[in-house]
Amino acid sequence: MMEVFDEGLHSGVNLALDVGTVLYRDQTGLQDLIIFENSTFGRVMSLDGAVQTTEKDEFIYHEMFAHVPILAHGNVKRVLIIGGGDGGAARQVLKHRNIAVTLVDIDRSVIDLSIKYLPSISNGAFDDPRLDLVVADGCQFVKETDQKWDVIIIDSTDPHGPGEVLYTQEFYTDCMSCLTAGGVIVTQNGVPFVQAEELRNSYDRLGLLFQDVSFFMATIPSYVGGPLAFGWATDNKELRNLSEATLADRFLDADIETGYYTPDVHKASFVLPIYVKKILTTIE
Repeated sequence: MMEVFDEGLHSGVNLALDVGTVLYRDQTGLQDLIIFENSTFGRVMSLDGAVQTTEKDEFIYHEMFAHVPILAHGNVKRVLIIGGGDGGAARQVLKHRNIAVTLVDIDRSVIDLSIKYLPSISNGAFDDPRLDLVVADGCQFVKETDQKWDVIIIDSTDPHGPGEVLYTQEFYTDCMSCLTAGGVIVTQNGVPFVQAEELRNSYDRLGLLFQDVSFFMATIPSYVGGPLAFGWATDNKELRNLSEATLADRFLDADIETGYYTPDVHKASFVLPIYVKKILTTIE
């Protein structure tokens, strides 16, 4: 009988994946990590029992994480990625010319194993001279640094274990202090249909700090429960309401290839369904 990976991240809803060859399985010292082959998604990486990324659908997640804030901002020179040890977000950011990236991840094993077993995800990003790799606690890094960035991408795991601190008020406040004027913070905020409380918590916490806080959404097939929400926070209210024509001009000028992102998808991703709006407006 074929082994089955049963995620069980959300109560009452399970993701079950057939397991082909197990390429790696061990404790990294910080997290329980497994990389295996699946008939639909190709190679899959899981941390502490939750799927983080797969070869076949990672492009959706990483394209939206990178291109939405960069093309909305329009003049990004420096990007900070907290987490993102698989290198996917960095790969997408580095498609843009003249952008320097700082990537801070707490777990060197995730980086090394991703390069070894999931090389298509980073696709050489860690060798790009524009990338500064820092193996450190992201919370401590943003608290202590005196540098500033135009976009901060918080590519965190779910708010359990090592990733939990990346959803706190203190962390968001420290990130705000690292932003240039009019900069953008984007976050991984889970699947609203099954993680409503996490969405509302981030909305409330970011709302105390920024003038414009919202979410944009994308459907990643390996994330169970419906579309994933990306948090959006900035003091420049115009960035979320740019015309499709402006975004199209910037996209053409960037001259990048994508498999999911388009300017019209960018615009549409900010249109939230009613059930998500209710999560954000319900008074507890």
